[in-house]
Amino acid sequence: MSSTTAAPPRTRDSARAEGPAFSAFLKRLDSPVTSYYVLLSVTVVLVVIGLIMVLSASSVKSLIETDNGTPYLFFRKQLEFAVAGAVVLALASRLRLRVWKALALPVLLGALVLQALVLTPLGVSVNGNRNWLALGPVTLQPSELAKLGLVLVGATVLSAKRRSLGRVRHVLVPYLVPVAAVTVGLVLLGHDLGTVLVMGAVIAAVLFASGVPVKLFAWAGALFGTVTVFLVVTSPNRLARFDVWLGKDTDPYGAARQPLHGRYALADGSWWGVGLGASREKWSWLPEAHNDFIFAILGEELGLPGTLVMLGLFCALALVCYRIVLRTDDLFVRIATAGVMAWVVCQAIVNIGAVIGLLPVIGVPLPLVSYGGSSLLTTMLALGMVLSFARNEPGCAEALSARPSVVRRSLTVLAGRRGRG
Repeated sequence: MSSTTAAPPRTRDSARAEGPAFSAFLKRLDSPVTSYYVLLSVTVVLVVIGLIMVLSASSVKSLIETDNGTPYLFFRKQLEFAVAGAVVLALASRLRLRVWKALALPVLLGALVLQALVLTPLGVSVNGNRNWLALGPVTLQPSELAKLGLVLVGATVLSAKRRSLGRVRHVLVPYLVPVAAVTVGLVLLGHDLGTVLVMGAVIAAVLFASGVPVKLFAWAGALFGTVTVFLVVTSPNRLARFDVWLGKDTDPYGAARQPLHGRYALADGSWWGVGLGASREKWSWLPEAHNDFIFAILGEELGLPGTLVMLGLFCALALVCYRIVLRTDDLFVRIATAGVMAWVVCQAIVNIGAVIGLLPVIGVPLPLVSYGGSSLLTTMLALGMVLSFARNEPGCAEALSARPSVVRRSLTVLAGRRGRG
């Protein structure tokens, strides 16, 4: 006879108790405001984590580069951009769908003009990439705005031609040629292959969400892949990065320094991290600690839990964007949301993959987290656009307007206290 004791059977009362709670949870998830609040919460949390990590990762570099020895130089700049981004996010979330369609061409044309100016004496080269524009005390990266332009123009053009996308010429003209080709070409003239790869992901997502046949989609992907391989094998700098990635170059004082010290940082962090602010690699060992390799500092200071939280936040952002895509009947909204999702998620994958050694170092920032005003502002603008789409879900705007805001609730409480006084 077995000595094990069987688990007590579930009683009808316990099933009844669990049933309503689970049903209420599912009902809350199915609420029209779920997409809006989840996307807003994830965006805010990522920006706050980014500010904290920029402060920690850039403190030593700030001390070195400032005359008065302040550790807050880069943090203050990032905080200013975050505040400006919050305003942009709030305004963008209130725009109507017709406004976004009207903004598509002006945004792209403005980005292309700025990107062309990068090739003039106003342009600035950083680590071999000429992708920045110096306008007085302000440095801009026009290619970030060009990503949003590709999303908006793609959504506008392809949604208008939805019944003709089975024919090649309607896919090629005018979106792939000349819009995407000119945009990608201008960025390539600045030798920024990392941004081009992210743009390729955006273009692919826009085409896929619009319903382009797989055969045409595969041909475009094959052509883009061929061009990418050609650009890699014809550039000594990019080939050197591949040698590092493949383990052929392990010189800690050469091209391998950044990826090696990025993995050293993650190894130092181990399971639980060395503690917030206690990173050793940021003491001039790891290049771009507050920018492209900020994920390594996060892993060093906050350990495995910190990195898993970061991965979970980007997964949540992808899922909520996918939810918006599924719940909308408007093809423009579907295409634009898919484009923004591919932009943010693929860029995060490329960045994190380079830090952990899964991909070669390409040189793109971690969205919403890495230091950089252009990237932060344009990403928050794009997510503000997706928030405006979430507001347009059936019943969402009504539910949001029916709920009193924090400010209104606070004013009501204060008025009640004064009345009693």
